[in-house]
Amino acid sequence: MGALGSDAAVEVADVVLMKDNPTAVTRVIKIARKTKMIVWENIIFALVVKAIFLLIGALGIATMWEAVFADVGVTFIAILNALRLLKIKEDNEKINKHPHSKAEKYEVEVNEA
Repeated sequence: MGALGSDAAVEVADVVLMKDNPTAVTRVIKIARKTKMIVWENIIFALVVKAIFLLIGALGIATMWEAVFADVGVTFIAILNALRLLKIKEDNEKINKHPHSKAEKYEVEVNEA
């Protein structure tokens, strides 16, 4: 359907392919899988650190300020971890700029619901 699709299809869809290239779907699936993996990494890491500080806080070893610092640190590390997704876009641009590359540039529009 690509850019020739109707406005109604674009409004309803979660992902819209902007070119008539069905191979872009595989790229979108790879990005989605990588995103899901990074989200789970961030969730598990945050819960483990919070559980550790809850335990050592209950034992009286850690103070409230240490727990707050740990919470902010976990958030900061999760943001840095999520920034790895930007590397996917950079890798795609390197492939498309290569002089012998026959790959087309993938343009994908994502609707936030």
